[in-house]
Amino acid sequence: MEKLKSIDYKILFELMKNSKISDRKLAKIIGVSQPTITRRRTRLENEIIDGYTAIPQWAKLGYRILAVTLVKAPLKFGSEKAVRDAIERSSKWLENQPNVIFGGECRGLGMTGIMLSIHKSYSDLDEFLASHRQQLGNLLEEVNTIIVNLAGKGVYRPLHFKYLAEAP
Repeated sequence: MEKLKSIDYKILFELMKNSKISDRKLAKIIGVSQPTITRRRTRLENEIIDGYTAIPQWAKLGYRILAVTLVKAPLKFGSEKAVRDAIERSSKWLENQPNVIFGGECRGLGMTGIMLSIHKSYSDLDEFLASHRQQLGNLLEEVNTIIVNLAGKGVYRPLHFKYLAEAP
């Protein structure tokens, strides 16, 4: 993969604001030809862009809760194989959870993993966390969940990637 050029970043940031934008309009905004945009966009789609997605207003779809779950796994499981097995088991569980929108390792607050999930109700969240505890509880020392009310007035900036494109 060749190094990204300034034009690639400009295209990427415009696509983060609006992935449906046409190459012609994108060319006009950036100030280059439409064939240049098409060529650069295709390269970005093949090498950098992981996919296009719609970001809905979750509350309007009935999702009321965003859960941020932080987990702490023991630093030693024993053997290297035990560590690999624990990671594989956790990854497989995450892959089968359609309401998990992100999961990964993390550092800070003494935690080793993070998971973001959306839920239609507290009952749904409770069932989800019970399943998590049942399936992976023996791999974890600590689990903490922060709940965000997606339907409340306390959402001051909704989850969206367009803000990254507006950063200096």
